[in-house]
Amino acid sequence: MRSSPEFTRRDVLKVLGTGAALLAAGGGTRVLADEGGLFHHDEAPKTPPPQPFVLPPLPFAYDALEPTIDGQTMEVHLTRHHQAYIDAANRVLAPYPQLQKFTADQLLAGLGSVPDAIRLAVRNQVGGHANHCLWWKQLSPMPSHEPGNALGKAIEGAFGSLDAFKMRMTDLGMKCFGSGWVWLSAKTSGDLIVHIGANEDSPLVFGVRPLLGIDVWEHAYYLKHQWRRYEYLQKIWQVIDWKAVDGRYADVLAAAQTPAPPPLAVQQAPSQS
Repeated sequence: MRSSPEFTRRDVLKVLGTGAALLAAGGGTRVLADEGGLFHHDEAPKTPPPQPFVLPPLPFAYDALEPTIDGQTMEVHLTRHHQAYIDAANRVLAPYPQLQKFTADQLLAGLGSVPDAIRLAVRNQVGGHANHCLWWKQLSPMPSHEPGNALGKAIEGAFGSLDAFKMRMTDLGMKCFGSGWVWLSAKTSGDLIVHIGANEDSPLVFGVRPLLGIDVWEHAYYLKHQWRRYEYLQKIWQVIDWKAVDGRYADVLAAAQTPAPPPLAVQQAPSQS
């Protein structure tokens, strides 16, 4: 009997209750930092720290996804909404040079180790940046319309068929109250789950790896589809590139077979006199 692919409340509470923040990525599971306050806060840095995040280049023209996504939506979504998350994330992290050595994914997976004063802002702003980076990479004017062998079998095992999976994602998209995302994510074991992410919550915050996300914030579809979210959810599959999703799933499976590396070392900064 296969386990339910839904992300349960117990799963969330288990992850949120851990004392250390873990990242399942690349070569295995890494400890970002413990709860002991290892990140140093410079109240007044003498020189501005480098901005850790930049807007990724779009690999195609704004209008390349028409008629599924119109060019104006693509341009505004990237250069206004995504850029706003980047600007806010960089402002939040500017006084914390120790945090600037970590990637967006590492910060989100290690959210429990981020200082209390900026934890919510990192969750929202860095989450918005990471989610949108994934979003652009999975869109293509010439997409692969079906998952590869490994992911295809996993989807059939968890949901019955690719069509049933798409119906489940659409159903969750319609049930997402307000703004958020609908996710296909993988546990470290490779088991698949579908779940709603409120606002800009990244699946990494809850200890699972995002494979595919559908943006159901109104800025993703309102200029073209207006209030017709269901129409948007039906048509978005026309430009989802399963090759990108396959790559993320392959990374999860590879990580499951790789011994975990030693914890990341985060040195305590000297106290200010």
